[in-house]
Amino acid sequence: MGTIDIIIPVYKPEKNFFTLIERLEKQTVPINRILLLNTEQKYFERLIYGTSFLEKYRNVYVWHLSKREFNHGGTRKKGVQKSDASVFVMMTQDAVPEDEHMLENLVKPLEDGMVAASYARQLAAEDSSEIERYMRMFNYPEESRRKTKADLPSLGIKTYFCSNVCAAYNRKIYDELGGFIKHTIFNEDMIYAAAAIQAGYEIVYAAGAKVIHSHNYTFSQQFRRNFDLGVSQADHPEVFSGISSEGEGVTMLKSVSSHLWKSGKKRMIPRLYIEGIYRYAGYTLGKHYKGLSQKMILRCTMNKTYWEQTGRIRSSEGIDAARGYGKTEEERQGRMG
Repeated sequence: MGTIDIIIPVYKPEKNFFTLIERLEKQTVPINRILLLNTEQKYFERLIYGTSFLEKYRNVYVWHLSKREFNHGGTRKKGVQKSDASVFVMMTQDAVPEDEHMLENLVKPLEDGMVAASYARQLAAEDSSEIERYMRMFNYPEESRRKTKADLPSLGIKTYFCSNVCAAYNRKIYDELGGFIKHTIFNEDMIYAAAAIQAGYEIVYAAGAKVIHSHNYTFSQQFRRNFDLGVSQADHPEVFSGISSEGEGVTMLKSVSSHLWKSGKKRMIPRLYIEGIYRYAGYTLGKHYKGLSQKMILRCTMNKTYWEQTGRIRSSEGIDAARGYGKTEEERQGRMG
């Protein structure tokens, strides 16, 4: 299998972050290095102040970046560049291994050279709502699954599903495919997985690798998260065009509703459908964001920094670095007297 590095983007970590590191240190397979890409140095230093964190965990390395630099794809791509391990694992700071076998079960599928990535099962935390708990069970069932291009007719968009909440990657295949997209608002993991599937590789859902990870989002947060999801799909038609995800959402809604009814929690059904309305409204607006004003986009998104970065990228596209000024339209099209 070779060496394994763990790569974790970090922002405003709280004390449960220590639990994550402690449980990673107790895994049954050795970890070479834990690479932390921390946004805003002051928040990380506030957490570890007065502790012996860096002395205790000698295999933990920290790089700091500003909030304006963070990007879901680009930051993770930088993290991979800092690793020379043959297998790297992407995690988020709020995902905690359920047991000491998580990493072992996660990386095992990569022993097959055709597996580009494997991702873990996500279990709801104890404080999760019944809706969130069942949705985790729906999206992350008990059975593992290997996914290939042949599954597209039956699984649709779920063929490409992979989650960087906790996922292991074959570095050789990653480099061959060009890695994570550098600038994206969301879904860098699915975009990569789609490229791997289309190239003939496999993505594995490793149900035996379990992490505790869930959210109790408000209606507004659901709206914003799904707005960004819609933007991601609109920006990457090469992945999402012709593969509808709405049907999967309806199926999940019906399944959760049935569960609440049968388990005697009927009073939660109205909230479920209100939440579904917010999700769908955000997703639909996101898919059509190009028709919205910048002001409206900033009101809808969960990731304002992304749009600031997008603006800077667009502003620089017309700049001729050799001559020090913006090119005219004629210059850009090559019509130079």
